[in-house]
Formats: sequence, C-alpha cells, structure tokens
Amino acid sequence: MNIQENISLKEYNTFGIDKKARFFTEAHNIEDILEAQQFARDKGLELFVLGGGSNILLTQDLNAVVLKINLCGIELLEENEDSVLVKVGAGEVWHDFVLEAISRNWAGVENLSLIPGTVGASPMQNIGAYGVEIKEIFHSLEAVERSTGKVKTFTQQECQFGYRESIFKTTEKGKFIITSVTFQLSKQPVFNTSYGAISDTLKAMKVTDLNLKAISDAVIQIRQSKLPDPKKIGNAGSFFKNPTIAEGQYQELKATHPSIPGYPNDEGVKVPAAWLIEQAGWKGKRFGQIGVHELQPLVLVNYGDGEGADIKALSRKIQEDVKSKFGIDLHPEVNFI
Repeated sequence: MNIQENISLKEYNTFGIDKKARFFTEAHNIEDILEAQQFARDKGLELFVLGGGSNILLTQDLNAVVLKINLCGIELLEENEDSVLVKVGAGEVWHDFVLEAISRNWAGVENLSLIPGTVGASPMQNIGAYGVEIKEIFHSLEAVERSTGKVKTFTQQECQFGYRESIFKTTEKGKFIITSVTFQLSKQPVFNTSYGAISDTLKAMKVTDLNLKAISDAVIQIRQSKLPDPKKIGNAGSFFKNPTIAEGQYQELKATHPSIPGYPNDEGVKVPAAWLIEQAGWKGKRFGQIGVHELQPLVLVNYGDGEGADIKALSRKIQEDVKSKFGIDLHPEVNFI
C-alpha cells in the first residue's frame, strides 16, 4: 500500500477546493482497507473515506488518513428471463456503470445517467433523478465494519432508504465502509418518461423507437444544459434537498405566491428548492471566486480558487433568506468536512 503525506485534495473533490490530507492512500481491495485502518490507528488519526468527492465541501485541511475507495469490477451474479443481479465495486464511476448496463440492455439505471460520484456512494444518498431512486433497483450491499474489520451484508430493508437518506447517513454513519453494491436490473424495460423534460427532449431528438440509450441520451442532454461541468466550474450538483412541507403551509404560500410549484407526496407537498432560491433573488449571484450558478440556482459554484468555508457561509445566508421569506428550512445535500 502506497501512503503519501500532505497531499492536495483539489483533484479529488468536484468543488475543486484545495485542501490537504495529512496522509493519503487508495484501496483496491478489502485488505487495503484493513491496512489503512490499522495505519490510522497507529498514527492516532481518523480514517476519512473518499469516493468520487462529488458530495463533499472541504472547509479545512484534513488531519486524517484519507482513503480513496478504488474497488472496481462488474460481476453478473444471476440471470433469468426477466432480470439480472449485478455486483458492482464501490469504486466504479457511477455513470460508467450506467453506460455498461445500457450496453447490455439492463434497465433501471438509465434515468440516473450522468450523476457524479461512485457506485459506493449511491446507496448512502439513495441517489435519484427524473422519477427514479436507487432503492427501486437496489438488492444488497457489502461493507466492512470499521470496529471489527468484518464484512457485513445489508439488504434493502436494512438500509432504511428515504429521500436522499439511508442508515449510513443516520444511525450507522461512519461505522461502515461500503465495498460493493448489488443491483437487480430488468431485461424487460419499462421506460420512465414521466418527467416532462424527458418526453420533451425525446421529441426534440426525434426519437421514434424508444430504448434505454435514447432515455439516457435525453437525461444527459438535460443535465448538461442545466448543470455546470465540474471539470470546468467546481460544484457538487444539487447543494440543497427539495423540502417537503405540510399541505396547509403550501396552501398558505400559494395564496401569496400563486406560481409556487408543488408535488404532493406521502408526507405533504415537495417544493423545488431551486424555485425558492431563485425567488429569494440568489440566482446568478457571484461573490468573488464563489457564487450561485446562473442557470441552476440549486448549484453553488467555485469559479477557481474559492474557499470551502466561504461556500458554506454563502449556503447559510441562502438558508436564512429562504426561511425568512417563505418559512421553509432548506437542508444541504452536500456534506461539510
């Protein structure tokens, strides 16, 4: 195992924040994870696990052993007439796995095209987009328990998935290191074009024969038109979750803000955070090297040499302003480090 000292993490987080790791190493198998854990214990330091770095905001140097998860591989476990069980290494790039699934005509992940990050992070967040969430195709995952070094399997029920939530962000936070995720994908595609943007884009693309690649291409086109490329402008995609409010509160807001969009769910009405932020006047605002994206107000950006602490402060101001104007609490999707 190659362990480096005082390494910049700029290339390892999509915000492009230039903070240093006291120690840095990569894991290509479970033995590497256990070795890194022991090294961290010997040094009396925290072991900080890093995936694609697409959902973190670095606000300080990390006096820790940073472990980049690079366990890769796509393994077909089971197959029948209707579906496949596919085990995927936690270090695989999510979008690369999506493209591989589409190339094999395995359905279920096409609406999740171009979401940044790695496969291992997908169940932690219960990632979702355009009418699909990970929990719908999730079968199980394997993870190393930090305290014992043993590998444990988690079923869908045990993961306790919620909106951008799982047990790995609540009661089991920091206790496990995900090494692989197994998905159940369909060989009999049922296309999900319920989001208007997808059907509109498919029409514009003049798609007559609907297939997995066409839906993926449409999603990619939509995401590229709305979201900045992290390779060009540092960002972590959606910075805030879309809040769900009570039906009564929504009706009160609709009386004073007739254009407020709302989507009923089991807990109330989901309101787009992007709409709230734009209506509060933050869209396109720039403050030196950081700001709010001019096309998608849900995305906070680093234009070059921005500081994570400044982006965090900006997010707090947006939260306070939205709370003041609409009485709604916005919660970050991004993890502050």
